[in-house]
Amino acid sequence: MTWLITGGAGYIGAHVARAMTEAGERVVALDDLSSGSGARLPEDVPLVRASVLDGEAVEAALKEHGVTGVVHLAAKKQVGESVEKPLLYYRENLHGLTVLLEAVVTAGVRNFVFSSSAAVYGMPDVDLVTEDTPCRPINPYGETKLAGEWLVRATGAAHGLSTACLRYFNVAGAARPELADTGIFNVIPMMFDRLTRGEPPLIFGDDYDTPDGTCVRDYIHIEDLATAHLAAARRLVERPGGDLTLNVGTGTGVSVREMAALIAEVTGRTEPAARTAPRRPGDPARVVASAGRIGDELGWRAVHDVRSMVESAWEGWCLHHPEARPR
Repeated sequence: MTWLITGGAGYIGAHVARAMTEAGERVVALDDLSSGSGARLPEDVPLVRASVLDGEAVEAALKEHGVTGVVHLAAKKQVGESVEKPLLYYRENLHGLTVLLEAVVTAGVRNFVFSSSAAVYGMPDVDLVTEDTPCRPINPYGETKLAGEWLVRATGAAHGLSTACLRYFNVAGAARPELADTGIFNVIPMMFDRLTRGEPPLIFGDDYDTPDGTCVRDYIHIEDLATAHLAAARRLVERPGGDLTLNVGTGTGVSVREMAALIAEVTGRTEPAARTAPRRPGDPARVVASAGRIGDELGWRAVHDVRSMVESAWEGWCLHHPEARPR
């Protein structure tokens, strides 16, 4: 097997490439480097600099490297930006997937793992989100992921691909500091950023119907997410013709206030204390995964706790932001 990882030089992609190569899989990365960095990749992983929108480049990469399976991670992924730029998100995420699948079918590739998201569920009013929870995305990003799942499954059924759609929750942490997420779009790096600038971390809303009034989320360590991709890829090879849709989470909820307290403890930045700000539109009170099905199907489970996510993320943050280091 040779696996093509699209978006392979990104935060998630590089971790998946690392997990797969360390497990003995042959990997090649395809990335346009709009947000990724080739320096993240293991030395023995070839990098094809191209966009999934470039069908000729994708077809050439599949042929040149003898690709037999694809892990598709390349996508735009910022919810707020997707509301402002829906055409960009549909072009990059959905049309890009269409171009990629056309190349996959032409090349005779038979295994396809799709990076989906818990954003497909929207604002579920349940304690635990199962794969059977109705999908009602509330932003263009979530819409493109749900439509992407439909397209992957339909292509698999029509052309004999084994497919897996992985719906993952809130990703955090780093296997090594140099692999850390450099974006400031999710709650942990957003709090790191404000603390580094001497500003109080923000908690958006404290009047939700949750134990402490703040939103509750399921956080998954990036190393666990990477091994989930490896497990899904191997399952498709072992049982051809499969069609899986699986949550990737821990089943444990952490409130924003609990996260702010843990970040203060790990970083040693207890001042300035977190400040409450008004709710953000569209934030559901609680989104926590039911992780039972992925355990039953793949024998996979998360092994890292939320403290290890924050500690490893902080190490990476300090590497990329030396001014944050304690003096």
